[in-house]
Parts: sequence; C-alpha cells; structure tokens
Amino acid sequence: MTEKSDRKTRNTVLVALAANLVIAVAKTAGGLVSGSPALLSEAAHSVADSVNEVFLLAALRRSRRPADRKHPFGYGKERYFWSLLAAVGIFVMGGCFSVFQGFEALGAASGQESHTGYVAGLAVLGVALLAEGTPLTRALYQAHRQPGAGIGDDPALRTVVAEDGTAVVGVLLAAAGMALHLVTGDAVYEAVASFSIGLLLGYVAFRLGREARAQLIGEAAAPELRDDIRRLVEAQPEIDNVAELLTMQMGLDSLLVAARVDLVPGLDSEEVELACVRIRKSVKKTWPQADQVFLDVTEAPSDAEDSGGAPAGAAAAATAEADGRR
Repeated sequence: MTEKSDRKTRNTVLVALAANLVIAVAKTAGGLVSGSPALLSEAAHSVADSVNEVFLLAALRRSRRPADRKHPFGYGKERYFWSLLAAVGIFVMGGCFSVFQGFEALGAASGQESHTGYVAGLAVLGVALLAEGTPLTRALYQAHRQPGAGIGDDPALRTVVAEDGTAVVGVLLAAAGMALHLVTGDAVYEAVASFSIGLLLGYVAFRLGREARAQLIGEAAAPELRDDIRRLVEAQPEIDNVAELLTMQMGLDSLLVAARVDLVPGLDSEEVELACVRIRKSVKKTWPQADQVFLDVTEAPSDAEDSGGAPAGAAAAATAEADGRR
C-alpha cells in the first residue's frame, strides 16, 4: 500500500465525512420535527459514521509515522487499532441507540401519533440515499482500481465501504418503516425498522471488530505468500531445509518474515554471512512489503560435533542473526 493509495483513501474518507455530517444534521432535524424513531435511528447512525471517519483519518495519519527506538517495527498497526474503535463506535452510537428507539416506538404504538413532518422526513431520507451513495460509489471504485489489494486489505477503506453500504440499507429500512407507519397509523412498523437498523449495525460492527482484532494481535501473511517465500528460500544453494517459517503483518505495507533454516554442510562463517545477506535482499526485492527479514541459521551437525568438538555452526548462526537485524 503506497502513500498515493493512502491519499486516495483519505480523500474517500473526507468525502464520506462531509456527506455524513450534512446528512446527520438533516436527519436529526427531520426526526425531531416528525418524531420518527426510525429517522432518529438513522440520525444516530450518521453521527456514529461521522465520528468513526474522524477515527479513520487519525489511523491514516498515525500509521504512516516512521519507525523509532520505541517502536522499531513502525506504527502500521495504528490503522487496525483505530478501525477497532470505529467498530465499537458503530455498535454503541448506532446499533444500541437504534434498538433503544425501537423500544420507544413500541411504547408509543398504542397512542395517537401525529404524522406532521413525515413527508418532509421521507424527503430527507430520499436526499440521504443519494448522498450516502456518493462516498459508497467512490470507495467501491477505489477498491476496484487499487492494484494488489482490495476492500479486505485496507481497514480504513473496508470500514468506509461497510459504513456507507449499511447506511444505504438503513435509509431504505427507515423509509419503509416511516411510509408504512404513515399509511397504516401503526408505529410497530417503525419499531421493526429501528430494530432492523440496530441489528444490522451490530452485525457490521461485529464483523469489522473481529477483522481488526485479528490484525491487531498479529495475523500471518496469506498462505500463498508464505508458500512462495518458503520456496524462494529453499531454492537457495546454501539452504538444505527450511525448518520453520513465521510471518506477521505489521501494517498494510509491512511484513515480518522469520525463518529457521538448516544449511548445507561445509560452509564457513563468511559464506554463511554472504548467503544470508543475499537471501534477505532477494526476499525484499521480490516482496517489497517484507521489510523485516530474519534468518535463524541452524547448520547441520559436522564430524567435529559428533566427536564432542565445538559446534561448527555456532559462529555462523550468530552472524546470520546479526545480519537479520540490520
């Protein structure tokens, strides 16, 4: 993921933020005038989305900070942390409030309801549907055009798509509930719409939170990528066997690779050092995102070891480990 892609994602988030702020004000005003629980649920949804987009902007800015002494692997996981907060925000501010509005609507179902402002509320939802579709279309277009990535790779882009897609569905649910309430006079339809919006937001928040959690605590690279790295290392003439290969995503464009390898017999420490440098450079050249490559060398036992002498691979292992940290 390049800085250019980050700029595109940031612009997408800004478009979504601007749209949601305007829509949140309009929905809130329409909900207060009409007294519609479904419209108020959608207002809370838009407020939650606006706050979450501020989180995503923070994620984009902070995750690009360079590595330092305190964080030698960089700040790439900041993006996952803020995305997790965004998921919590969707659940608390959007989902829980929508469910609360559903209960409020049920409590008022038997009373006489005034439909003043309902037509205006439906008009607000119509405008909101168009406005929500703009950032959603932009986010989907960016995900489609983004090379080597997609919606699932970038948590910020994934969250925008999920938020705006849910917003479009939520607007349709709210409009259906309001229209049926207006026609039948039964507030149960709005209660159902509010509950549906709340459950939808809860499900989306759960999915986003689960994915952000997996990335935050340390997720391995894709199996295909791990297999390709293993094959490249095993193909080197100095490598007898790759005993273990571990990977961890440190960010969108940062991957840690740690391999425990057995060497062919007969290599001296200088040959081991040169081989480790070459293998490390080869891995980084083939996969630029693999910016942290470590080799733990375990050389095959020699005759000296079998007869009780000093381990022939001890110096080589130390050299290789030092090279991996450079």
